[in-house]
Amino acid sequence: MITTKSDDDVLFIGLWGKGGIGKTTLAKALYNAIFRQFDSSCFLANVRETSKDSKDLVPLQGKLLSEILGQELAVSSVDRGINLIQERLCHKKVLLVLDDVNEVRQLDALAGECEWFGEGSIIIITSRDRHMLASLGIDKYHIYEVKTLDHCEALELFNKHALPRNNEIVIRRDLVDTALHYANGLPLALEILGRFLRGRGEHEWKSTLSKLAKSPNEKINGVLKLSYDGLEHHEKEIFLDIACFFKGRTINYIMKVLDSCDFETTIGVQVLVEKSLIFEDGGTLCMHDLIHMMGMDIVKQECLGDPGKRSRLWLYDDVHYVLSEDMGTSAIKAIVLDLPKPKEIHIGPDAFTNMRRLRGPICLPNELRWLEWPECPYPEWCSGPKNLAGLDLRRSNIYVVREQFKVRI
Repeated sequence: MITTKSDDDVLFIGLWGKGGIGKTTLAKALYNAIFRQFDSSCFLANVRETSKDSKDLVPLQGKLLSEILGQELAVSSVDRGINLIQERLCHKKVLLVLDDVNEVRQLDALAGECEWFGEGSIIIITSRDRHMLASLGIDKYHIYEVKTLDHCEALELFNKHALPRNNEIVIRRDLVDTALHYANGLPLALEILGRFLRGRGEHEWKSTLSKLAKSPNEKINGVLKLSYDGLEHHEKEIFLDIACFFKGRTINYIMKVLDSCDFETTIGVQVLVEKSLIFEDGGTLCMHDLIHMMGMDIVKQECLGDPGKRSRLWLYDDVHYVLSEDMGTSAIKAIVLDLPKPKEIHIGPDAFTNMRRLRGPICLPNELRWLEWPECPYPEWCSGPKNLAGLDLRRSNIYVVREQFKVRI
């Protein structure tokens, strides 16, 4: 239900959520339901894609004006477009949808102020970035988070695409459940996967689902990765660390570890939340399963054939191979191995020698920032000043801290 303080208000509404969650679909449904209540209306789709450059905003301004006014106007520049929107639409009750907005400059050019539009106008903006919506002045009561589908809704949407009523192929329920678990309520994944599996037999379903458990679907991954691509460098680093190592860990623990690596973790984590890449749940940081898989895939793609040339290692087989075969390189920044029970790995004295950039999980590099190694044998460090900020060697036989380290209590 859309509510305003009065019929004279110009209302800005934000639809916020992760990629593929259904923001555009919801905006279209809302647009189609109410557009007849306005003097004129316009739905500008894919603003992100159609305005990658500042000059691309001019055609969008022209389209907005022509659809609302019903006539073509010459828009020579962004500034001229802003003036025309202000002059021509300030007395019109309009419904305007700006779909997939990702930069403030787009809003500044298309719907910068309430005063640009006539009384009773409604401007709906879909975005993955909650902070950007808030920066426009949209209050928290008019920024609506679009959430994943519940099980019944997901099953209905998936069946619509994968198992239509005229479908003659019978698919086992456990395979359907596996597909639903993979999509985890994300409409885009349900639609793409459903369409791909439609008309296929059980063996093909099993093969497809087995493949997806190992590597993400490229179409789904591509949509989700747009949010990652829009991050700054340090935000990308924090995201990849959380995806590879810290999903489901407490916020305090994550902050402590990443702050030791000279990240500005507080603002970095907040940006990731605002861009729908992670969320907080009971003091822990979580992310959607497909976003989690997307993050891990980014690291795997750094070097498909050689884990020793990737920035992060977390799988037992990869860690075992790199350490036991002395295959580490300067590309490796962090190693985290969380095993349900101890396993023996034979590590040579030079296993860490080439890992010059290692900053957190025998001669350990001085750039190491965080080390947790229960039941650790006595470690050796390279000579020179140390950057270690966190050390946990519980259940080891080490009782004395070397003079190389300054102990802060």
